[in-house]
Amino acid sequence: MTDSWATFGADLHLELRGPGLRSGLMEALREAVRTGRLAPGTRLPSSRSLAADLGIARNTVADAYAELVAEGWLTARQGSGTRVARRAAPRPGPAAVHRAPARGGAARAEPVPPRRPPVRPPVRRSATHTLHPGTPDLGSFPRGEWLKAARRALASAPHEALGYGEPHGRVELRTALADYLARARGVHADPDRIVICSGFVHGLRLMAQVLRGRKVREVAVESYGLDVHWDLLAGAGLGTPPLPCDGRGTRTGGLDRQGALLITAAHQFPLGGALPPDRRAAAVDWARRTGAVILEDDYDGEFRYDRQPVGALQGLDPERVVYLGTASKSLTPGLRLGWMVLPEDLVGDVLAAKGHAEWVSSALDQLTLAEFIRSGAYDRHVRGMRLRYRRRRDQLVAALAERAPGIRVSGIAAGLHAVLELPPGTERSVVQAASWQGLAVQGLDRFRHPAVPPGRDALVVGYATPTDSAWSGALDALCRALP
Repeated sequence: MTDSWATFGADLHLELRGPGLRSGLMEALREAVRTGRLAPGTRLPSSRSLAADLGIARNTVADAYAELVAEGWLTARQGSGTRVARRAAPRPGPAAVHRAPARGGAARAEPVPPRRPPVRPPVRRSATHTLHPGTPDLGSFPRGEWLKAARRALASAPHEALGYGEPHGRVELRTALADYLARARGVHADPDRIVICSGFVHGLRLMAQVLRGRKVREVAVESYGLDVHWDLLAGAGLGTPPLPCDGRGTRTGGLDRQGALLITAAHQFPLGGALPPDRRAAAVDWARRTGAVILEDDYDGEFRYDRQPVGALQGLDPERVVYLGTASKSLTPGLRLGWMVLPEDLVGDVLAAKGHAEWVSSALDQLTLAEFIRSGAYDRHVRGMRLRYRRRRDQLVAALAERAPGIRVSGIAAGLHAVLELPPGTERSVVQAASWQGLAVQGLDRFRHPAVPPGRDALVVGYATPTDSAWSGALDALCRALP
């Protein structure tokens, strides 16, 4: 059976509501056109690929498309596919929300205990494989398509694009991102409210500077995450009190006097899972009530496998949520390209923090990514990698079921990594055993906030990192190291 359908068509974020799949799909499409998330002329995915994405019958999608064509919402032409009709549908601004007066946050937090040095077990031989999370398969970067996009972008680039540039970033990329993020991630994006940065850490550093300038003292964080983010915030003079978590994810109901929240809502890193709707609503209600800001790290939200698409938290309130995304997981971290979708009242402060010119991101790379997105190559690449990573995930689960049946796997419905539950007290010894097999892995404790008591033992396995040729050997080494 061919999987060619998986790489065809644009990604489309839709939430089906109401009775009946067909009527729910039709209303979701109408809403996307009405609000401007689907711009006139946008080509929709084929009925087969959209049906596979949503987990519904192909005939249901085909019938919905046909009725919307009859209603005038869509057009269908032989050889041109199904597109949004070219009708007057101006993109509205974000819905008005109640804004509490700007606030300074809570009193300074209690000192955070010093960061534990990472456990570094002795390695008897250099690692030949790595299963660290957070890096895509670098060997799958679409060099040929990227080169074509670069040639087209350079040929049509205006002369002023070769200058120092403005801190906003190239308008071509901001425009392409506004359309893509609205369509694929449910983000309310306007090019004027997008600022290009060199990656998530750069964006977080800019936001830390802005928050300190606004007298914020604390940024609430998740119990498990990346210490580089906590250290960056601490270095800017911000406390990082961790929120408790349970089987449903981060408990946002405990938010109180903090001035901001940093969260991975679509796919929590590293535990996996999406933030439930009630906890999303609680976080947004808290931000509205207190005037706080939510920093949403869309870590690897484009890669989902066994679940309906989960849209960005930013869609609930664009005036209280800063959306941060990058090309690091979808393409490669070596591009050093990221973006921030900002509330209107933060744009000026972020641009001031960035400086009077574009010092960090190459204008030519920005133009190339813009062309890569506009041409449809970005959608095709993401779909192709989604299929490849799902196969790897399935191979990981199958190998564990056969060779280590006592190991439970979680956090695998989306993303680029899995959590392997270990018997209590074995995490450190398993990491060491893996190093004897020439395999670099990381335990869950490596990602625990220093103010959080030790929890369960587990490995965080990044199955996207190895190249295709190295994947089989890495999987074998992992199974040999497990108890």
